[in-house]
This record gives sequence, C-alpha cells and structure tokens, in this order.
Amino acid sequence: MVSTNSFKTGMTILLDGKLQQIVDFQHVKPGKGGAFVRSKLKNVETGKVIDHTFRAGIDVEQAIVERRDLQFLYREGDDYVLMDAQTYDQQHASSAAMGEATDFIKEGDTVQVSFFDGRIVGIDLPASVTLEVTHTEPGIAGNTATSATKAATLETGLEVQVPLFIEIGEQIKVDTRSGAYMSRA
Repeated sequence: MVSTNSFKTGMTILLDGKLQQIVDFQHVKPGKGGAFVRSKLKNVETGKVIDHTFRAGIDVEQAIVERRDLQFLYREGDDYVLMDAQTYDQQHASSAAMGEATDFIKEGDTVQVSFFDGRIVGIDLPASVTLEVTHTEPGIAGNTATSATKAATLETGLEVQVPLFIEIGEQIKVDTRSGAYMSRA
C-alpha cells in the first residue's frame, strides 16, 4: 500500500483491479474543504489514459512491476517468442501485450519487458530504432523545392513517410513515439 501523498510519476498502482501507471499528478489544497490529488493514469495493458481524483492521504495498492531485458527471437502465429539472455527461458507474448512495439522490433533485437504476476504487460522501446527500407517508389527529380516525401515500407512492415532521396536497402532511424522518419542511419 502507498499513500496518495507519496505518488511519483511512473509509479504503478492497482485501481479497480486494473494495472495503472501514474502519468501525472497534482496535490491540490483548496481554501475550503479537504486536500485531494488530481492524477492522470494510464492503463498499462490497453494504453487508455484517464483522469482520477483521490482524497489526500488515502492508501492505494501499489503494484510491483518487474522489468527485464529479453531478446525477440521469432513470431509463432499471433504470438511473439522472447528469450531471457541470462536464463535462456522463453516467454510467449500476444500481439496485444506487445502493443505498438510490433512495428519497431525485428528478430534479434533486445527490448525491456514489463512483467506483473508473471505475465507480460508491456514493452519499453528505445526513443528511436534503425530499420531497413524494403520498398519505396523511386524519387522524382526536380520536385524538391519543398520538403516533399514519399511512402516507404520498412522491414517490420511499418509504413512511414521519407524524403525523396531515400532508396530501397537504406537504413533509416525512426522515432518510436511518433512513428516518423528521423534521419539516415
């Protein structure tokens, strides 16, 4: 149990049986009435963000989330097979548990995985990843007065907008938060 007065950004709590991560919080002491804590909570499994208000000083259940580095081995149907490099234990994760990480990881990549009660509840991605362009149309010469872009398909199947000079086979950096092209690798 943890008091609402001890909230920290990134802390994970159990609220109504659901795993919630504290995105933002604010202690409010109005001139009249009792103090309260206004918070934004992100559901770890669905990613939905909600606003919730707690009375100051009440206890809520803190969830202990374990984070470990696992290597993505391969896909098996709709599941992703991940391996712990220290113990060589393999874990199966559903597409829902992997979330949008499926667009950014390729076989052999190491990712930080969050576990709660022995099950995978989330994947923490780095800020950017390097991926290879597998398909794009050739650039059109001359149309470069503006920052023109074209669609490119990456090795994970993700489609992003890239500048006209990017060719098939090039390595590019992609921002994992927005899914946008950053630069050549």
